[in-house]
Amino acid sequence: MKKKMNYIILLLTIIFMVGCTEVNDATITEGEIEPQEINTDNSAKDNQTDSQEGNTPNRISEKEVDTTKVVDEPVLEETPTKTNDDLFSGYELIEVDGGDLSGDRESSVVVDIGYGDREYWAFTNEYGQLVRVVAEKIILQDDSTEPVLSSGRYFSDEAKVPGIESDVLDEGHVIADSLGGVSNAYNITPQESTLNRHGDQAYLEDTIRNAGGATNFEAVISYSDTETQIPSKYQYSYNINGNSVVDTFDNLNPDEVNESLGLTGSNETSSSDNSSSDEKGDVSSVDTNGNGQVTIKEAKDAGFSMPIRDDHWLYPYMRDNDGDGMVGE
Repeated sequence: MKKKMNYIILLLTIIFMVGCTEVNDATITEGEIEPQEINTDNSAKDNQTDSQEGNTPNRISEKEVDTTKVVDEPVLEETPTKTNDDLFSGYELIEVDGGDLSGDRESSVVVDIGYGDREYWAFTNEYGQLVRVVAEKIILQDDSTEPVLSSGRYFSDEAKVPGIESDVLDEGHVIADSLGGVSNAYNITPQESTLNRHGDQAYLEDTIRNAGGATNFEAVISYSDTETQIPSKYQYSYNINGNSVVDTFDNLNPDEVNESLGLTGSNETSSSDNSSSDEKGDVSSVDTNGNGQVTIKEAKDAGFSMPIRDDHWLYPYMRDNDGDGMVGE
């Protein structure tokens, strides 16, 4: 009986030991799994930290890069190009023939005064006064491709703007024929004759011709009151050869102005100089058809630059239709 009890006790002891071993194994297993779950959480936290520092795994990095592109990429907006609609705002665009001799102008209108395909825009104010002329590019007259008259002009006469009936005022072009301007009232103002033929107006035209043209041209024309069509002042601005030029002058005789300022000196010219001017050149070398009349084209082909003024030896052989003392201006 005693021996049997020992067996039972031994058996219980073995069972108890086996049970403890399984419990320990389960405890160990649970202890190993729990750190693994903690490590997994730490890895996620590390990934989040790395993401903030730019060291994320490729999958997360690609997502973030795409998000950055969407947020940071600037939205491109088209810059509106300045059109004629902007330039003409507040003005009515009308068409006027380049050779229209009427001196009347409509108020608050814009007119193209460029010959041919040129775009030279002239603006009037509410009183019908010509107040502004603009051109992106001044293109010189080309008598080899354009129907230029022997006088060097596109048209035989200029618009009869009120005021040109004065003996001391010319039908002055804002943009000359030689620079591609037409002859209607939107390009003509009554201008002091000496100023137009030999003064600042003639000088600026020569300057642009000699430079082969100009860009960003603008003429601003002022008046003493709202009733007159005779300007009191002109201001021209333009670019030539990379230089900006601004020229402002009153609509007055420059010689009289200089004299009043004491800027003129003795400048007497012997009458024999002009009377003998014929001897300074051989007209037969210029008058290629031998008809005794030199045209603008013949003079240019011979190497002479325009305009030919009344003190030039060629002038007596050329036609000055408007009698302004210049041919081919």
